[in-house]
Amino acid sequence: MSKLDHIKVPIDAELTLFESKFREAMRSSVPLLDTIMTYIVKRKGKQIRPIFVFFSAKLFEGINESTHRGASLVELLHTATLVHDDVVDDSDERRGFFSINALWKNKIAVLVGDYLLSRGLLLSVQNKDYHLLEIVSNAVREMSEGELLQIEKTRNLNLSEEVYYDIIRKKTASLIASCCAIGAASAGANEEQIEKMRLFGEKIGIAFQMKDDLLDYGDEDIGKPRGIDLKEKKLTLPIIYTLNQADASTKSKMIHTIKNHHNNKKKVAEVVDYVNAHNGIAYTKAAMNRYKQEALDILDSLPDSECKPNVRQLVEFIIDRNH
Repeated sequence: MSKLDHIKVPIDAELTLFESKFREAMRSSVPLLDTIMTYIVKRKGKQIRPIFVFFSAKLFEGINESTHRGASLVELLHTATLVHDDVVDDSDERRGFFSINALWKNKIAVLVGDYLLSRGLLLSVQNKDYHLLEIVSNAVREMSEGELLQIEKTRNLNLSEEVYYDIIRKKTASLIASCCAIGAASAGANEEQIEKMRLFGEKIGIAFQMKDDLLDYGDEDIGKPRGIDLKEKKLTLPIIYTLNQADASTKSKMIHTIKNHHNNKKKVAEVVDYVNAHNGIAYTKAAMNRYKQEALDILDSLPDSECKPNVRQLVEFIIDRNH
């Protein structure tokens, strides 16, 4: 049994039931759509988002039909954004498999994303889950804003930490925050508790993204650094901190490399080495651990629950991961 499987034990039955409900929510009478939906379902990831929905409900009055619909809503809208992201990024792969746009072209991929979005909206509206729909719709709006903010702000490669945090809060953290808020809301939590859970998820999401940023610079567990973010001219906290600490000449040189030599492995490796040597990694790790601890402090402030230790382990798992 993997570490994540062990963590999930208290909600195993609910997750198994969720899988069939989610598959049903994606079904279509159009053969092409149904084929694509089957392809998506078979290549699902670790289901971290539904796990957060179910655990968040279990921390309060427990899992019910509304929780299941909330988890399906999150997954439908999240999957829609991933399908559209692959079109935007012209990406041929998703989790090691061909992306929808690689197999069926952009036109169909965009329509598939629209279909998933509409299924999520209908699932909520038909069951009058308006509160849950509002929570997730806010997250999708923020994710879109975050993507556009990143495109706008990274053109001149002069990002401040403040803008970086704004981007990752919107792009990554907002969806995990909505999972935790939805779980609590579906289980009858009050507005104050729902907001507390939303903040819990937001802090986890920010720490989660920082971990992704760190993995790009390599780690004792994964060996060689990837430098993918630099190749794509994305500025993350390790490089932002290092650039802001460097003298004008070094900063100019590094920005020139990222702008004009991002496909040169040797030059990218030099930037990665410089970031490692000038505390960019240590600074980011400290910030990541600070957000993780703030999330755990919120968890500690909640009433005792038998699944609380598992939620703590889940937070540790997704932030201490090595891939």
